Amino acid sequence: MTRKNIVLVGMPSCGKSTVGVLLAKKLGYKFVDSDLLIQEAEGRLLHEIIAEDGIDGFLKIEERVNLAIGEKGSATESGCVVATGGSAIYSAAAMQHFRACGLVVYLKMSYEETKKRLGNFSHRGVVMPEGYDLRKLYDERCALYEKYAHITVDEQKVSGNIGATLDELCRILQL
Repeated sequence: MTRKNIVLVGMPSCGKSTVGVLLAKKLGYKFVDSDLLIQEAEGRLLHEIIAEDGIDGFLKIEERVNLAIGEKGSATESGCVVATGGSAIYSAAAMQHFRACGLVVYLKMSYEETKKRLGNFSHRGVVMPEGYDLRKLYDERCALYEKYAHITVDEQKVSGNIGATLDELCRILQL
């Protein structure tokens, strides 16, 4: 039986990479961080790509990299936990691809916690369209995360720590 991938989506700093590594260890899956794949493919940091290529250029690169994750015959075809970048949900093609090759899990974090954890995010490589503030970005993205997710884990309801989030996700996945 083919093992499906588990694809984590959510706002920057919600714990996708941390939860992803722990979940991959628990399942014996590979762990893939799409932001790191982008940096490796481009030889630049995320914020450098955004500064040099603009948001549209970055989103095209991100979509190309995300569409390769889970491809038949690739190292990430199945049995991977994938932590996506927060902006992955701007690509309908990539999100449909992720839904087809895996289970999409939205790690939902409150706006207040997002603001607290992000702090100054200028060097994080966060895609922030012109004229947006964090609130507008949060509201826009949350609607998209909810649209594409098979499962939502509300971190606030599980006390907001990584261990509780992992436990809740394992409970939902019946692990």
